[in-house]
Amino acid sequence: MITDDDVALLLHLLRIPTVNPLEADPGDPPAELDRAQRAYARAARELGFEVVHRGAPPRAVLRRDDVPAAVHRAAAREDFLTAQPSQVLRLGPRSPRAATAMFNVHLDTVAGLEPVDRRGDRITGRGAIDAKGPAVALLAGIRDAVAREPALGRDLTVLVQAVAGEEGGAMGTYGTRPLVEAGYVGRLNVFCEPTGLRHLSRATASATARVRVDGHGAIDDRPDAGDNASVLLGFLAQHLARALDPAHRPGRCCVAGLRTGDRHNRVYGSGELLLNLSYASSAEGEGAQRALTAAVRTGIAEFARTFAGTREFARTAARADALTSVEWLKSGLPSLDCGDPWLEALLDRAGIARWPADEPAFTCDAIWMDGVADAATAVLGPGSLDTNNAHAEGEYADLDELREFAAAVSALLTEFAAWHRSAGRGTTTP
Repeated sequence: MITDDDVALLLHLLRIPTVNPLEADPGDPPAELDRAQRAYARAARELGFEVVHRGAPPRAVLRRDDVPAAVHRAAAREDFLTAQPSQVLRLGPRSPRAATAMFNVHLDTVAGLEPVDRRGDRITGRGAIDAKGPAVALLAGIRDAVAREPALGRDLTVLVQAVAGEEGGAMGTYGTRPLVEAGYVGRLNVFCEPTGLRHLSRATASATARVRVDGHGAIDDRPDAGDNASVLLGFLAQHLARALDPAHRPGRCCVAGLRTGDRHNRVYGSGELLLNLSYASSAEGEGAQRALTAAVRTGIAEFARTFAGTREFARTAARADALTSVEWLKSGLPSLDCGDPWLEALLDRAGIARWPADEPAFTCDAIWMDGVADAATAVLGPGSLDTNNAHAEGEYADLDELREFAAAVSALLTEFAAWHRSAGRGTTTP
């Protein structure tokens, strides 16, 4: 299913830098997402696709309350959105949702550009598995399905969302979400992410908290004269790790970066601690946020009791409550739990294995399908984030993995067409 032309397209896409600007390292070349999308669209046109949308959304999308703070900051640059367009490709006429299948794939990547190479059946480069490789394999699978099933592109519509803003913590707020809200969705919706070719109908979201200490520092000769943010935040990091260990809920707690300063002869009066809380439902997320806020308060009280009688830290203990604040850098995002029996039956008939029920889900743009009417959503793709080094050095995709994904896409679209014919005869399940 993967031809020499497909491999050439993938190598071409990998050589086009598309690092999300929220991820970019100093010295990274400017992202050329528009160039990558146009190359992808040219390949899709050979299958009969047309471009029905390309461009960035209006800046109003960045003023919503659930847009992450990192996006708000970056959006101060006038060219932030215009440099990150998304596009929608359509095969066939504009059809009702029941006669439409949608595939979403992101062409932006994380930072850390990798050498692009092919050695045998292994292709390396940033985006090889996440997600330029799956994007190319997706077109190959659609090509095969159309050859097998003439209803595709005639009676049934296939949409491909090729989006920006998936990486870097953008969470799809200016890429996928505007396209979903514009109605570019189908009865069947597949988000192409590495799942080891196991279909997953869940997607977590996360909330990011910044615990800040804003005080006054001191020199090392008089440490008692300053507010010691290093000691206070270090104490809170351990306290929150104990208090928020999520043994009682599906989500995870990541105690992340702690920063005050890097000199040995100073007391740093200000600093910050970052925590990330993932969740599988809105109710779980709201509860996790309340728990963090409460745990910060109890941690401050415990710190004050512990250090009140010390020589060097009594000032910090007395002022800890006034100095410490919690700011939510990201919150209020939806999560997805589809659980549609129709979808499960369709994927089973296509021979696609299920993601184990006891294995945690992960976060991706599929969260924006939460609550969309008459639409079922799965996450599916080749490889895995871990084994294929998706966000690390040496990212790769093997052609066998891409072939298998293309075959899965073909089988799924063929089964979707078969279901649509049976639905016309009054049958509602695959």
